Amino acid sequence: MDLTVIWAFIIAFAIFAYVVMDGFDLGIGILFPTFAHGPERDRAMNSIAPVWDGNETWLVLGGGGLFAAFPLAYAVILPATYPLIIAMLLGLVFRGVAFEYRWRDPRHRGFWDFAFTGGSLVAALAQGMILGALLQGIAIEDRAYAGSWWDWLTPYTLLTGAGTVAGYALLGACWLVWKLDGEGQAHARKLALRAFLATSVLMAVVSLYNLVLRPEYADRWLSAPDIYFAAPIPLLTAILAVLLYRSLTTGGEGKPFWLALGLFLLGMAGLGLTIWPNVVPPSLTIWDAAAPPRSQSFMLVGVAITMPLIIGYTAWAYWIFRGKTGHEGYH
Repeated sequence: MDLTVIWAFIIAFAIFAYVVMDGFDLGIGILFPTFAHGPERDRAMNSIAPVWDGNETWLVLGGGGLFAAFPLAYAVILPATYPLIIAMLLGLVFRGVAFEYRWRDPRHRGFWDFAFTGGSLVAALAQGMILGALLQGIAIEDRAYAGSWWDWLTPYTLLTGAGTVAGYALLGACWLVWKLDGEGQAHARKLALRAFLATSVLMAVVSLYNLVLRPEYADRWLSAPDIYFAAPIPLLTAILAVLLYRSLTTGGEGKPFWLALGLFLLGMAGLGLTIWPNVVPPSLTIWDAAAPPRSQSFMLVGVAITMPLIIGYTAWAYWIFRGKTGHEGYH
């Protein structure tokens, strides 16, 4: 058993779990100004009240796991993206504080609504730009970051940031289609269709951009034998996109959310296939960046105990608060 590969999949799973779970939370924040003041906004926020803070557990697991299992990658990625990481964390802080104080400080509810939306938007944009900075490649010399403070700011990273914002908005809108009813659901469905179109276009543009971003990416997607593994991903993505559009236009409730998750899963699979086996393109592989085998073995025991617990209590929370969100909420 290759422990390094196992840990790569553990980190990938934690990142995917965070993206889809906290993604729809952030998406609701991004869409928040489009909802009417009063009960409509309250119900949108109440739909994530029982689970939003638990969703961020996966961010801690992904970041902590990267530090523990791939310390060299952690030491390279953070200096290359410090401004984005700081912006993301500040956005998450403002969003979390706004979530709590919105109910406890009604006199300044407008300010907290703005902080909720602004924090969500900044966090989503920063996460997408971090992904873009990683994909476009990070300069490394003597096992350390060798680029400048502004290497992360390029047209490509702005494009991936916009794609992430649109994707999170799609997840958030599909979640509200599932959790709301009446006028709130109808409004969320309209937002989901718009977010779906934006996400589809941006996913296609980023995918095509990747083919000219680095020569090895084009080889991975267009040359045999890799093309045989890569070809099913865009095909399945197109099929899911058609099914999602049909579900949104024919009155589906829970189905659009699961189909949107499927789009994110295929997108992540495509990104993984693009950079494999590098953890930091273009030259740092997972084996170059990995911790010693003994450390990986020791940490694997802890993950084998804690990850099922995290999955268990997360599933229990979603099960307990299943169904439509009522007007009374959970605040």
